[in-house]
Amino acid sequence: MRTFAVLCLLSIFALGIFAQQDSIPATPLSDPAEIIRRVAAHEEDNQKKRHNYTYEEKVIEKKLDGHGEVKSTETSAFDIMMIYGEQVERRVSKDDKPLPPKDAAKEEEKIDKLIAKYRNESDDQRAKRLEKDEKAHEEAREFVKEVADAFDFTMLPPETADGRALYVIQGEPKPGYEPRGKNAKFLTKLRGKLWIDQNDYRWVKADLETIDTISFGWFVARLHKGTHLYIEQTRVNDEVWLPKLVRLNLGARVALFKDLRYDVTQTYSDYKKFGAQTKIMMMGDVTEKP
Repeated sequence: MRTFAVLCLLSIFALGIFAQQDSIPATPLSDPAEIIRRVAAHEEDNQKKRHNYTYEEKVIEKKLDGHGEVKSTETSAFDIMMIYGEQVERRVSKDDKPLPPKDAAKEEEKIDKLIAKYRNESDDQRAKRLEKDEKAHEEAREFVKEVADAFDFTMLPPETADGRALYVIQGEPKPGYEPRGKNAKFLTKLRGKLWIDQNDYRWVKADLETIDTISFGWFVARLHKGTHLYIEQTRVNDEVWLPKLVRLNLGARVALFKDLRYDVTQTYSDYKKFGAQTKIMMMGDVTEKP
């Protein structure tokens, strides 16, 4: 079970609180609103630079029983790359062993098809794809504004990590808040804490928790109260913040199946920057020449 959908859902809190509106007046840096505004001013640039990097992801996924005991463990490794502006993952191992040739070939075929699709894209197709992407970005921006409205933020005592001074900000659901957007109803069921670098105003860590059950669709899926997500980023090449660690303790119920409980750890490493020498090979390999 891959957990990207859940991670994206909970990460909305971490990303969304950066988007305080421009109408907020200037305030001292002891005010979390001003700190968050500065983060927002830098975040778009960080996202653009993030697209210039490839890296490796290792996932350790533990399936738990009702008592929290480990029933099974699966380990996977992925290459994460950008192809024509789209982030793509290629699985390279399972349980610390290379994929069987048949499975490895399927992964390469997936990459090849995507490369061919965008390489042969017409101007009209590209324009429609970019228009669709921009529409999605606009919807996300509107949603993010509501995230900023839905929470109260409090400054906590500063901390340090890896020699860097950090602001610490707590976010709690705003009492009595009525969600406006159709996708915003779960916002009142999340709380979290952010650590923000005091020098370059990037978020370094996020610690998020569901404080009530979150339902999706008509009894399709339920994310249980107490689901916990912890995220860390790291500074790379003194220019960009990239994912370093994700820990997820997940309790959920899907359709009519029994409850699912997972403990997932995702670590990231081997960051490589695209450059003039970077090539996408015919079999989908992304390599960096020395």
